[in-house]
Amino acid sequence: MQVLDLWNNNKTPTISFELFPARSEKGAEKLEQVIGDLAGLQPNFVSVTLGAGGSTREGSRQLLDKLMNEKGLEVIAYFAGYGLGPDDITSVLDSYKDLGIETILVVRGDPPEEEGFTPHPDSMANASDLISFIGNRYKFCMGAAGYPEGHIEAENRQKDIEYLRLKVENGARYVIANYCYDDQYYFDFVAQCRSNGIDVPILPGVMPIYSVKMMNMLAKLCGATIAQEIKDGLAKLPPDDKEALENFGIDLATRQCSELIKNGVPGIHIYTMDRSKAALEVVRRLRKEGLL
Repeated sequence: MQVLDLWNNNKTPTISFELFPARSEKGAEKLEQVIGDLAGLQPNFVSVTLGAGGSTREGSRQLLDKLMNEKGLEVIAYFAGYGLGPDDITSVLDSYKDLGIETILVVRGDPPEEEGFTPHPDSMANASDLISFIGNRYKFCMGAAGYPEGHIEAENRQKDIEYLRLKVENGARYVIANYCYDDQYYFDFVAQCRSNGIDVPILPGVMPIYSVKMMNMLAKLCGATIAQEIKDGLAKLPPDDKEALENFGIDLATRQCSELIKNGVPGIHIYTMDRSKAALEVVRRLRKEGLL
């Protein structure tokens, strides 16, 4: 099934999760439990990331296979094409096609951290070019990433919107937005997209706070604003009280999701960081409220 079918046919917002392949045996054991927990929620789909430069290619394929064929879940496969040449691009996409995957999320991706990595001379610098390349060769339903607060490398927000519009013109049929801790950034982003002719579904991303260290690191990487209200709330928590921090993050994510749903979003996409507790509780509360 293509993800667009879910939004076209569902009367209620979809719920979905992002996972990434485990990088160690211990991580794989933990991920197995997380998958079991999340599958029990019967999400509409699960997305699986692909590491920079195709670094988690085999792990991503194995995880997609598990989710589809062992757990019976719908999936979206990330395709991050930074530095990859045409042969590597088609190799990954052919493997997705062989698995029966119909929907992918096409992103440029970040440069791999490995020392000495050299991009292929025929690699593509922008996600819009990748989308065009893929659309001329495959029948995937393609999506693109959106940035409510603007991509950190963009000249300005308007220019960032223009880049997104190019992705849509080249074949992206939906957008998954980066997370933000203030829903107003998402609402303003959607309004700006619509006024610039971008009329595809735009799914908001939600990132619960898992730890202060992780929150600050991810916010720096992707340019997410941490509101003073959040900083003040975290400062009031007992030091080193992990449970209090988890509950704070769950409360915040639940409020965000509730506001988003009440304002008519097509669904909620939770960035799990391969953890399940927050997602389980947020979805439970939303369903108790009758929002999902």
